[in-house]
Amino acid sequence: MRTIAHISDLHFGRHDPRKVEALWRSLDESQPDLVAVSGDLTQRARRREFVQARRFLDQIAPPVIVVPGNHDLPLYNPARRFLQPLAKYNRFIAPAGLSDCFFADNEMAVLGLNTARRSSWKGGRVSIEQMAMIRRAFAHLPPELWKVLVTHHPVASAHGEARVELAGRSMLAIRAVADAGVQLLLSGHHHRPASGEASAELVLNKTVLVVHAGTAVSTRTRGAEGNSYNLIRLLGREVSVVVMEWSDQGFREARTARYALA
Repeated sequence: MRTIAHISDLHFGRHDPRKVEALWRSLDESQPDLVAVSGDLTQRARRREFVQARRFLDQIAPPVIVVPGNHDLPLYNPARRFLQPLAKYNRFIAPAGLSDCFFADNEMAVLGLNTARRSSWKGGRVSIEQMAMIRRAFAHLPPELWKVLVTHHPVASAHGEARVELAGRSMLAIRAVADAGVQLLLSGHHHRPASGEASAELVLNKTVLVVHAGTAVSTRTRGAEGNSYNLIRLLGREVSVVVMEWSDQGFREARTARYALA
């Protein structure tokens, strides 16, 4: 069995320190095999916010996969946004300058892609090169491995859940996902947890499960949704998605959805 802790939209600069401490404790208790952070680590991509995000990540036992979100690009400095949009992110979060990352062991393979774009203040996009990267990353892996893609902006909606704004070129991206045999899509951006089969005709007869994460520690919650993160457990061909919600006692299991791959 493998467990992925899927956290998103931390928004340091607009965060609750109590929830940061509680999230550390919860991750320590759950002992995931991988922590996947699907973007928006900061509120306005300021230096002090990235320092806080780095301090948070340093307290998490590796391995950790992190991708940037649209809030991790400068908003109030147009020159820096268009000339060096990920300079602070690369300095504090990805020292090697890699905004796309990969993890694999003998049960799962996880690819993180950067969907944030300097020309889009809120939305995101998947490039043609990234679609080729999806195919290359998973092409020669054993079929029994779980194949997981992490992005900030969703590339598919979950069937039966409210539709969300998708990344640009998402229909082309979902075809690459299906071609590569990816079974699990992890994303954030909308601050609402949800999971379900991908609502996309181009997936054809293949099963792709979509999992959106809520906002883990930010005060920028949406509607009736509170703070939460996901614990995703992969066992054989079955997957469970546990939504861990914040309460005064810390993060606790709120609900679980179970799926089996067709």
